[in-house]
Amino acid sequence: MTSKRELDLHAAGLVLPETVEAVAQYVPFVRSGKLLCISGQLPRADGAVAVVGKVGDDVSIERARYAATICALRILSIVRMAAGSLDAVEQVIELTVYVNSGAAFTDHSSVADAASDVMEKAFGSAGRHARTAVGVAQLPKGAAVEISARFALDGSGQRAAPASATC
Repeated sequence: MTSKRELDLHAAGLVLPETVEAVAQYVPFVRSGKLLCISGQLPRADGAVAVVGKVGDDVSIERARYAATICALRILSIVRMAAGSLDAVEQVIELTVYVNSGAAFTDHSSVADAASDVMEKAFGSAGRHARTAVGVAQLPKGAAVEISARFALDGSGQRAAPASATC
């Protein structure tokens, strides 16, 4: 069954990926009580990183924002997998946005805003969150953006975390 929040995303023209798998030695999420931590997500689509390069050099802000949107949708797909439904989210707590930046690029917040917009479209006022946006020298696979996240769940989700750690 599609959740109300997924329907809200569909109405905004946004679709969650069906599945998101870890591609290295980590788990996609860890749940501890009501806290759900999502591992950093790259802008992967159709089995490849969709936006590669340095923002401000060979990647425009518009393409970087597109990459951040893909990352945010992947995060929400993992939330759905971990909690059973996006409706189990009580609050988006925090996004950490890493931008593979050229030396002169300083508009990291504009890139991060695209992911924040997805959270607000999905969760309304519960999608407003704390955020860090930083420039980095490199990201895995040359990706332009990587995003990790934390959520508070309402306690109704019954899926167990794949590891017994806290985040």
